[in-house]
Amino acid sequence: MMMGLGPLLLVFMLGLSLTPPALTQDDSRYKHFLTQHYDAKPKGRNDRYCASMMERRGLTTPCKDTNTFIHGNKGNIKDICGNKNGIPHRENLRISKSAFQVTTCRHTGGSPRPPCRYRATQGFRNIVVACENGLPVHFDESFFHL
Repeated sequence: MMMGLGPLLLVFMLGLSLTPPALTQDDSRYKHFLTQHYDAKPKGRNDRYCASMMERRGLTTPCKDTNTFIHGNKGNIKDICGNKNGIPHRENLRISKSAFQVTTCRHTGGSPRPPCRYRATQGFRNIVVACENGLPVHFDESFFHL
């Protein structure tokens, strides 16, 4: 009886070892997106907020020119990748049906090396993301909600 389970167990173990890298890669791109662009409950949303968040998220070596932080619920952001909160936009992108509270941080110039200085702009905007396997993996742009 053990003889019959050996090959089956081997196939099962091989299947497990081959599946996770694909899932891990998708998950790591989504996590990278969240690190760069997601802050659920911001404190301040002013120039000091931008300087602090950009440094905390590792976006200051060199100083990144522009970065947008999306505030609110992660589920609503994920929903852009489906029909619940997103529609196709240009080639391979999706635009949100609803506006999100965002803070855009723009480097104010000077040296591309720290300390970086940023100007904050806050508002509500529809956002455009690229999705892979139902998850946002790239922030493309945002539009002011009129």
